[in-house]
Formats: sequence, structure tokens, C-alpha cells
Amino acid sequence: MPTMKVSLILFFMVFWLVEFANGENHSSLQKNAEPPNLVFIIADDCTFRDIGCYGGQAFTPNIDNLASEGMKFSSCFQAAPMCSPTRHNIYTGLYPVKSGAYPNHTRAYDHVKSIAHYLQPVGYRVIQTGKKHFNPASVFPFEYFPKSKGRDPDMGSIDELFTQCKANNTPFCLFACSNSPHSPWTKGDASRYPPEDIKLPPYIVDTPVLRKHFSDYLAEITHFDSEVGSILNLLKKHQLEQDTLVMVVSEQGNSFPFAKWTCYDSGLQSAMVVRWPGRIQAGVVSDALVEYVDVCPTFVDLAGEKEVDGLDGKSFLPVLMGESKTHKEFVYGIMTTRGIINGSDAYAIRSVRNGNYKLIKNLNFESKFTNACSKSDYFKSMVNKANEGDSKAKRFVNAYHYRPAIEFFDIQSDPLELNNLASDPAYQLEITRLSEQLENWMSAQGDQGVVTELKAHERQAPKRKKNKK
Repeated sequence: MPTMKVSLILFFMVFWLVEFANGENHSSLQKNAEPPNLVFIIADDCTFRDIGCYGGQAFTPNIDNLASEGMKFSSCFQAAPMCSPTRHNIYTGLYPVKSGAYPNHTRAYDHVKSIAHYLQPVGYRVIQTGKKHFNPASVFPFEYFPKSKGRDPDMGSIDELFTQCKANNTPFCLFACSNSPHSPWTKGDASRYPPEDIKLPPYIVDTPVLRKHFSDYLAEITHFDSEVGSILNLLKKHQLEQDTLVMVVSEQGNSFPFAKWTCYDSGLQSAMVVRWPGRIQAGVVSDALVEYVDVCPTFVDLAGEKEVDGLDGKSFLPVLMGESKTHKEFVYGIMTTRGIINGSDAYAIRSVRNGNYKLIKNLNFESKFTNACSKSDYFKSMVNKANEGDSKAKRFVNAYHYRPAIEFFDIQSDPLELNNLASDPAYQLEITRLSEQLENWMSAQGDQGVVTELKAHERQAPKRKKNKK
């Protein structure tokens, strides 16, 4: 018996020493590893839940496979549900009002810095190809690949980049920015999605026009997925997969009702899939709250540089490395209608969300909410159906144009935000807490609500200063 006890003690000691050594080796590898190449791929107007691995109808084998090889985020958000402020958000690590880029077709303040300022001095080539939608050039001193036809990433230039960087052992940070699935939906094979077979979200009124457009939209998501696949194949071709972190995001929601141009989750929430072979554990789903403002500081962290002072974003590298399961307690949203196509003159929307609840404040709720969606043929088909006496169509058309001052949702039980609980006495304490949180954030950002909204033209590019209807 004593011999058996000694044997067991020796066994556990050896086991512990091996595990300790493995842990030390892992830590040492992380500490001494070369900074990775960085590839960021972004869609355009794609609702996250339409992607295959997020439960959607779109055929997205490349994104789905990437998720199986890395980490899929279930709670990634951006701060503004429009293209231009979203992209400023990503590149600067600042929320929209602080950077100056809060309306659409906007520009950052001249003193603002972007990720190029942080990565280029440490040897990275920082490249952007495809859709831009940001200004001024001095704030974004990227290398640009202008060869692409239209507004999609240029694969030939990306191939050249990988060839050069592989030969010279130069790290790169590539932003590949697609224009899919932004309307008009003309790319991809829509025959894969017969209009009569697709499922429409419950907040979209079912009309033949909407079904046809939604079919075309799903086809463009598949087209975007093929672009993702092309870039992944180029990494494989140049044997850069192991040395490269790839991040794929879906941008804000689609331009159908209650998504883009709104602060509902269908407008602000994003897909995010991240792969880094041998570093990020494969097949992991993270529910950590992360935001687009966190991308810039995370990339700086990955490059091995110290934290940049003054950013709103925060590196979520600990989440990627499996060292933490949480990141932020709150995420925020801002929507500015002033200066957008067919936009209301001033319909300021602000939001705050935690893991359980969502608060939206419509600061000029007496106005009628309008944008490019409400001018579209598919929205007009909803209006026509409402005028013909369809009660659901009438309810949703009215809900799109006219909102209460406060909207409050239990995200866990109502993820599509269909049941406003703002008047429910059971939630008043939580509403008060989130309201205070939102007001504190706005104050810290210098956001004066409607007053800030009315100054939106000052933050637009010169040719966009007039509100185009």
C-alpha cells in the first residue's frame, strides 16, 4: 500500500510538472511570437442574422468554415447604423461624435488619428481596398488599391501585396471592404433563393416586391462570401494562413425596414468571426460584448504596441486568447437622420444596451422618421398593403415612421425587439439605470442630442452639406 501511495504521488507530481511546462511554453510562445499579419474583411449593409453560421438563409460556406476554425462573436456591435460613421468608427477607435464623424458621408476632425498612424511606424503596411467612405485623407494615410472595378476589393492587388510581403517578411494590415450586399442587389445568383421559398423577418410586411428584393439581397450575401473565400485562398496560396489573423464582419444591418438607419439590434449588431491558427481556439462562440471601436486598439495590441491613450475602444485580445469571457458591460448607438438621403430634418436617436436589456431614446420623436428606405419601392409596397386594409402592414408602417420617446426591450426574451416595455412598471428601475448610463456616455462624448444633430451638415464632406431628398 505505501508503494502504491508513493507511485500515485509521483504520478501527480509528474503530471503537474508537465502541465506547468506546457503552460509556460504556451505563455512564452504568446509573449515571443511575431506579431501577426492582419486581414479585416467587411461587408456592406448585411444583417448579421442572415449569414449561415448565425442561423440565416444565405449560403455562406467560407464564413461558416472560418467560424469553425476560429471564434464567432454573438454580441458584436457598432455605434452608428450607417456606412460612413461605421468605417470612421473602425479605423479611429473613437465613437462618432468624438471623432466628428457622426452623420453619413462624413469626415473626422483633422486632429484625429487612425490605425495607420499606429501601425505604420512599427513596420506594418496598412492597406485599404474597395469601398472607402471616410475623410479626410490626412487622417487615413493608408496605401490604397484603386484598381478594383466598382467598389469591391481588388483581388489582383491583394495577390501582389501578399507576394511582396511574403518575400520581404513585412507584416501587413489589410482592410478589404466589399460593396456587397448594398443595394441595388445585382450580384450573385438569385436563382438559389426563389422568392416564394424565402422567410422574411416578422417585422417586414410580406409583399411580392419585398420577396423579390430579399431574394436578390441574399444572393449578394453569397457573393460577399465568395470574396471572403478568394482572400482566404490567396492567404493559403502564399502560405500566410498561420501568420495571419483574419477578422470578418457584416457592417450594419440591411436597408430593409427596422435595420439600417435604426438603433435596433437589426441595425447595430454585427457578425464577427476571427481566426488565427494555433492562437485562437477553433469552434468557439463568445458572447462577450465587443464594439467596432475596439478593433483599432485590438490590432495595435496584436502588433505588440502599448495601449493608445484617448481611444474609446478597448483591446479584446484577452477574449480572443481565451483569457477572458467578458469585455464590456455596455454598448452604445447613435443615429443621425440630418443630411442623409430622404432623411428627417432632425430625428436624433441614441441607445444603450447590456447583455439583457436595450434602451432607445428618440430625442425628437414628434417628428416623422424618414430615410432612403421609406422612399423605396419595397417600403411603398408595404404602404400600399396598409392602405388596402391589412392591419399588420398598417401597424408596421406606422411604427417605422412614428416612435415613442423611449423604447425598452428585454433582449433575452425578445431579440427582435417587437415588444416595447417602456411603460411596464416592472422595468422602471432598469430603465432609469440605463437612461443614466446613456446620459453619462453622451456627456462624455460631447453629444448634446438634438443640438448635435442640427450641426450634422458641418461634419459632412463639402458636396454633401446639403440635405438631399
